[in-house]
Amino acid sequence: MGAAQRSRRWLVPVSAVALVAGVGTLGPVVADASPKLPDISAQELLAKVQTAKVDGLSGTVHSSADLGLPALPGVTGGSDSASGTVTEMLSGEHTARVAFAAPDKARVSVLDNMAERVWTTDGKSAWAYDSGKREAVKLQLPEHKSSGKPEKKAPQSYNPQDVAKQFLDAIDPTTKVDVSGTEKVAGRDAYKLRLTPKTDKTTVGSVTLAVDSKTWIPLQVSVLPRTGTDPAVEIGFTDVSFAVPSASTFAFTPPKGVEVTQPKAPTTRPDVPKGLPSKPEAKPENGKKPGTANEPTVLGEGWSSVVMVRGVKLTGNGGPVDQFLAGAQTVEGSWGKGKIVTSKMVNALITDDGRVFAGLVTPQTLQDAAAKAPR
Repeated sequence: MGAAQRSRRWLVPVSAVALVAGVGTLGPVVADASPKLPDISAQELLAKVQTAKVDGLSGTVHSSADLGLPALPGVTGGSDSASGTVTEMLSGEHTARVAFAAPDKARVSVLDNMAERVWTTDGKSAWAYDSGKREAVKLQLPEHKSSGKPEKKAPQSYNPQDVAKQFLDAIDPTTKVDVSGTEKVAGRDAYKLRLTPKTDKTTVGSVTLAVDSKTWIPLQVSVLPRTGTDPAVEIGFTDVSFAVPSASTFAFTPPKGVEVTQPKAPTTRPDVPKGLPSKPEAKPENGKKPGTANEPTVLGEGWSSVVMVRGVKLTGNGGPVDQFLAGAQTVEGSWGKGKIVTSKMVNALITDDGRVFAGLVTPQTLQDAAAKAPR
């Protein structure tokens, strides 16, 4: 079954939930003893997940990530810089309160180092608030006009449903799908749907989705690397309710004394926020025009997908990145010359001509992709 044919009705339809990144630790994902549930085949369970739909939910989401990324000299991981935000998202433990109500209401409340960050939208306006900086931004949203077609959504790395979607989209003949048991997550009975790549081009060993046995919504996602027994990524609810939150949940009034700014309203709704790459339709191997400089282009499909970005200047000023790359392995081939940065999950090839290739794939897969990619 192709990704384009699969229903996405079970997804939380609000991009704001993507902002759960950068949160403070409250506790681990709760998984209790295995409950007894009726037998179900992998295909039946997969079909239920792909057609599940809820009108709303609220709960606490906890995530932990250990991708084995090497440290970047001079980067401390604070949230005040772009590089710090990326470091924060890809390591450590984070927790936030989230709420959603169909079709376009969402709220994320984050407690981080005794400061609160809030992102919320009621479908007509959106707020971003940072108590530490005493700042708030209000954005008036344009009228939402549905085309009747599925809308593109930005990758939402800290929402269990959307993380699950990323892996469900990779299902093809190279994936083994089975039901590996049951467990309790956030006090709810769940089936464990396991996806195991058959290809050796990926660093992913398996992905397990804990699927709620009543709503068929993914409650937790665990990603195991090809080597080792500990999850590299785990995200899930520690508590969850499928009751539709009240409208007041998504309202926001800035505290007294907080500076409020109101940028010019966009002409289109921010379904795909800037800085969050979506999968481009162009595929160089099919003879279509590749992305422009700094625009991500996806090479390959499924588990062996590689993201390429061109026109990136990473070296030359003697700064932390230069120091970091100095210790990376130098490689060369028909594609040119560059550096390979490796970890247990994410690998990257940085070429001398300003291209970056990255993915949950082996270093050799990166070089193979570079050999077929446009300059």
